[in-house]
Amino acid sequence: MSKKQPEVTEGSGNVFADLGLPYPEEMQAKARLASRILDVVEQRGLTQTETAVLLGIDQPKVSKLLRGQLSGFSADRLLRFLTALDQDVEIVIRPKPESHIHGQINVIAAE
Repeated sequence: MSKKQPEVTEGSGNVFADLGLPYPEEMQAKARLASRILDVVEQRGLTQTETAVLLGIDQPKVSKLLRGQLSGFSADRLLRFLTALDQDVEIVIRPKPESHIHGQINVIAAE
């Protein structure tokens, strides 16, 4: 008796879109910005208290941010946090490729 293989559906590359959530591109961009903030905090060995001082927010908000609870943070605010952490942020706007139905938002961290 052979076991039936589970059905697999290839994702779109955006888990928020795959889950049918509203504004999935913005949610994914915010998640990537927050991930970069976490990377910088870890690379610099900052405590949550030190991070809070640099970002101008209280420590509980830093905790939420670093755990990916982003409902209280706009993309603009996350961008300001990155600059407060001595990161340059570039925003590039260009026409979408013909292969895409809609324009997309991408966050790419340079190493």
